[in-house]
Amino acid sequence: MPVIRLVMIGALTVAAACSSSTSPSGSSGGGHSTALTVTNNSFSPTPDTVPAGQVTFTWTAASNGHNVTWLTGPGTLPTNSSTMTTGTYPATLVVGTYTYHCTIHSGMNGTIVVQ
Repeated sequence: MPVIRLVMIGALTVAAACSSSTSPSGSSGGGHSTALTVTNNSFSPTPDTVPAGQVTFTWTAASNGHNVTWLTGPGTLPTNSSTMTTGTYPATLVVGTYTYHCTIHSGMNGTIVVQ
């Protein structure tokens, strides 16, 4: 019997080690989503890690205007968005770390790490 218990414990350990702990695409908290939400005084998810290419900011339920203004990033930064309460803003990003904020609301900041 002790050998069977050891085999079962070993199998459970391997199964646990092989399970994925990554968040599904589109979840908050840096879930590798290329879709970001702009809402009342926050960007979500942030920070976020995404593949190189296009990300899209979508304004949802914003009671006042917000913008995406790039602060840092590799090379030439994308064009900043206009101030909006609804709509979308696409930006194409290359590998590196980008920081951005809303110029209207202090403390409304975001970070995207592009891999």
